[in-house]
Amino acid sequence: MFSFYELFVFIAIFLIVALASEQFGKWFAKINLPLITGFLFTGIIAGPYVLGMIPEKAVTSLRFIDDIALAFIAFAAGCELIIDEMKGAMKSIKWVTICLVICTFVFGSTATFFLTDYLSFAQSFSVEGKIAVSILAGAILVARSPSSAIAIIKELRARGSFTRTVLGVTVIMDVVVIVLFSISLSIAFAIISDSSINLAFFGLLCLELLISPVIGYLVARILCFILSLKKIRAEMRTYLILALGYGVFIGADFVSNLSAEMFSFHFRPEPLLICMVGAFIVTNFSEYGSDLNNILHRVGHMVYVAFFTLTGAALTLSILTKIWAITLTLFFVRATSIFIGSFIGGVIAKAPIEHSRISWMGYLTQAGVGLGLAKLVGVSFPEWGAEFTTMMVSVIVVNQIIGPPLFKWSLFLVGEAHKKAKKSDENLSHYAIICGAGGQAYALAKQLHMHEWKVKIAYTEMETASEYLECEFEVEQVKDFSFEELQKLDAKHAGAIVTMLTDDENYSICEMVYEHFGNANLIANINNRNNVERFKELNVFVVRRATAIVSLLDHYVRSPSAVTLLLGDDSNNDVIDVEIKN
Repeated sequence: MFSFYELFVFIAIFLIVALASEQFGKWFAKINLPLITGFLFTGIIAGPYVLGMIPEKAVTSLRFIDDIALAFIAFAAGCELIIDEMKGAMKSIKWVTICLVICTFVFGSTATFFLTDYLSFAQSFSVEGKIAVSILAGAILVARSPSSAIAIIKELRARGSFTRTVLGVTVIMDVVVIVLFSISLSIAFAIISDSSINLAFFGLLCLELLISPVIGYLVARILCFILSLKKIRAEMRTYLILALGYGVFIGADFVSNLSAEMFSFHFRPEPLLICMVGAFIVTNFSEYGSDLNNILHRVGHMVYVAFFTLTGAALTLSILTKIWAITLTLFFVRATSIFIGSFIGGVIAKAPIEHSRISWMGYLTQAGVGLGLAKLVGVSFPEWGAEFTTMMVSVIVVNQIIGPPLFKWSLFLVGEAHKKAKKSDENLSHYAIICGAGGQAYALAKQLHMHEWKVKIAYTEMETASEYLECEFEVEQVKDFSFEELQKLDAKHAGAIVTMLTDDENYSICEMVYEHFGNANLIANINNRNNVERFKELNVFVVRRATAIVSLLDHYVRSPSAVTLLLGDDSNNDVIDVEIKN
């Protein structure tokens, strides 16, 4: 009999373990391992096969967490599918996706079929049963990790045709793999339950796949309504969105059970596809796309901690220790198929051959969607699903560990990575470079010189700066603000670089300093407020001419003593930075 008290105890225990799991994830990140590896590790240790803090019954009782997390993963996948960002590389994206899906699914399914004789749960299966296991594994091996790819691209500030193609393929794969998995799961159900696979079966399967986007449109309308409720707190909108995703899974199970009772067959709309389509519509065809993305980003870490910790607790440890050879075999088979598929797709799309040779490095990583599908198999086939899930999770973890470093390497190889330069151990020198001449540049240089800074004004049009040639600081003409000219200005030893040109010129200088001279503080005087965010991505201190005076007056009203100190109005006081390293 169901006990609310027992469920409450399980939830309380799991929350404590989840808090510990978050810390383990941070520790794993410090040694350059994925966060999810730490979450899975914590779940394994706290699970029923080691410490027993999360008993086997608790894993079953907390299954609703899986449904909420799977809905979240599908929502997040839909948000990443942005049409405008993929238009420029659709030819490459199309052919690479097609070739990757075919090669990975065929190679992965075939390899799994031959490995079933070494899997304890599949050894007694008929040939048809082994085929069912194989196509499920093949579909999951197709999955990628858009979240990991996006994180790496943002970290390296990568951009270019190679980056666009990899990201586009990775995101499109989420759509393809969910559809492919839905078909594979339906076929596997039919095989395992000895149901006939005939024209009626495929007709029902097509109907499930066709009606799911229709329901997804309704979910999108509900999402827009929730996001439009600006008068309620953001946390409440978050809970409503998660509840909606959970409701989609509950509704799909209800329809499946009802159809079985009334018509003697299971009709189950695909909840993952429904949620993904709903988020895709909101992101691309409504005004609430950024709101949905922000909410999912804010709650994402919490959901992943819970989901991956519970997934770790559900892993059968005794199986995990026995299948390491199978794990490595599937990993190498998948990597080989990805290399073949991405190379053929790149050649067909007439991508640069140097891109086609190494593009496989960008497609290895797996995470949320793959783990979600593996967990879904475990729920759908309770007799052997847990062992299957353990096998697939072990493969995904290896891909998640090896994939990101290879993707980073590939971005550097094609020259599309723009990583921040490392800071040296030297203290920031009192040397400032001001890019741009004029009254403000002169006044700033004079003020810095009074505070014993070495100052150099650099400008391309010397006649504009000629009036300052006799002053106490340097004024130097440069051909342009290229990397070579910045080297001549000794930007490597600059404590600060101030840009006072057009916004585009300012950004170009800041980007070069960000990538090549890690020590300098960057300050940009910009005009267009729409450029603020891209400057902040480079850790630039932004000053906007249009609002600087208003902001200064505002602070004079609210905190006059602080502003007086900051501006140096009181000659007896000054402000300096002191860095304490030990």
